[in-house]
Amino acid sequence: MSPRDEHELKYQVTLVELVDRVLNKGVVLTGDITLSVANVDLVYVGLRLLLSSVATLEEQRDRELHPVGAQP
Repeated sequence: MSPRDEHELKYQVTLVELVDRVLNKGVVLTGDITLSVANVDLVYVGLRLLLSSVATLEEQRDRELHPVGAQP
């Protein structure tokens, strides 16, 4: 295996680990867009993106609905 192949394999494994971690933990990305003409702000858009697996979201929901130690 050439050094280049090893580097590409290491990169792929790292990318897979990153995607796995993001889906297991979840991540929120936020951003703002402002449309301006002649230095006059016309449109402002606030963006939020939640990226997570369905299983992670369901677990989080269940923890919030039924906290440990809560009285029934």
